[in-house]
Amino acid sequence: MIASTQANSAPLIELQGVTKVYGEGQAAMQALAGIDLQIEQGDFVAIMGHSGSGKSTCLNILGCLDSPTGGSYRFQRVEVSQLTRDQRAKLRRHYLGFVFQGYNLLKRTSAIENVELPLIYRGVPARERHQIARRALASVGLKGWESHSPSELSGGQQQRVAIARAIITGPSVLMADEPTGNLDTARSQEIMELLCRLNHEDGITIVMVTHEPDMAAYAKRIVHFKDGRIESDKHNGKAD
Repeated sequence: MIASTQANSAPLIELQGVTKVYGEGQAAMQALAGIDLQIEQGDFVAIMGHSGSGKSTCLNILGCLDSPTGGSYRFQRVEVSQLTRDQRAKLRRHYLGFVFQGYNLLKRTSAIENVELPLIYRGVPARERHQIARRALASVGLKGWESHSPSELSGGQQQRVAIARAIITGPSVLMADEPTGNLDTARSQEIMELLCRLNHEDGITIVMVTHEPDMAAYAKRIVHFKDGRIESDKHNGKAD
């Protein structure tokens, strides 16, 4: 479905003239008004903007959780709009990982069981997925916490479990929607340092929506949205 290798000149992700309209007639609301955006493999992009600016809509389209009304979205040179529903689902499962503000953990299951979920959907045998999940938890600093339930973990630890679950399948891109929104400053910094390590050491491309300038400062690029358009797209020298 997706090309195994990229042409040197082709970005990992490319949006051209992407629009998104919700509703019809007088009730129609244009969330995106023609977005052009390119993201290279290994990039770390922070998307910022006021509420209603279109930043979350853009992330949902990039994550194949929503479809654009118009324009082109290419992932590894493949036009996503031409994929079937099943192919888009496979793209999400095999190439994309997701981290949300609210963690989205199953409350009555352990940390390791939460992390294993994507592997269960793939049909990975129990013994193998236990080993992979343990390594994933260790990679986010939670070795020894495998049997703890979300209620026994701090907010920062719960987000680490969510990140371990997101990266357990080895995604090309990690989509993070306000990943520090429910955390205090110290825990937020820990999560951002973890995301930077995943980006720098593991080469995972990260696209993060945030309203916090101090969190965006960790990214390599900062893209500002306003009224459904990209207002600015700047390299962040502080992140180098």
